[in-house]
Amino acid sequence: MASELAPTEIVALARLIDELDYYQLLHLRRGASISEVKQAYHFSSRAFHPDANRHLSANLQAAVATIARRITEAYSVLRDPGRNKAYLQHLEAGHGVRMQLSEARAEAGRRAVEQKGRTPQGRQYYNLAEAELRREDFAAAARNLQTALTFEPDNEFFKAQLKEAREKIR
Repeated sequence: MASELAPTEIVALARLIDELDYYQLLHLRRGASISEVKQAYHFSSRAFHPDANRHLSANLQAAVATIARRITEAYSVLRDPGRNKAYLQHLEAGHGVRMQLSEARAEAGRRAVEQKGRTPQGRQYYNLAEAELRREDFAAAARNLQTALTFEPDNEFFKAQLKEAREKIR
C-alpha cells in the first residue's frame, strides 16, 4: 500500500509522475507481455487505490489519487497489444511519455488499416501476396507486394513484407 511508502516518497512520486513513461510507472521492461502488464497493474492499483489509503492526510490522499489515475491510464494503453505497440512507437519517436487512450486506439486502428492497404488496388495486391506467402511461393508474393507498393509507395508494412519475401527467395 502507499502507506508503506514515506509521505515524502508519495509526494515525490506524484510530482515526478509526468516524467515517467507507463513502463517505468508500472515497473516493467519495455515490451513486457500482456500478463506481466496485468500483474503489475493489479499490484500497483492495490497499493495506490484511494480507498485503501483513506487514513492518509488530505494532501497525501490527493497525491495517491493522482498516482492511481496515471496507473489506470497506463494499464488502459498497455493491456491491448495494438495500443501497446503504438505506445512503444510513440515513445521511440520522442513524443512524450503520455498517450491518451483515444490516441492509442486511433493509432492502433490506423496501423491495422495500413497493414492491409489504404487503397483498393493496394489491398487487392496485398491479399494476392498474402495468399502466395501462405503457399510459400515467395517469388509470386514479392511480385504482388511490389505491385501493391506502386499504389502505396509509403506503406512501411508492405515494404517490410517485400523484404521478408525477398529474403526467403535467397
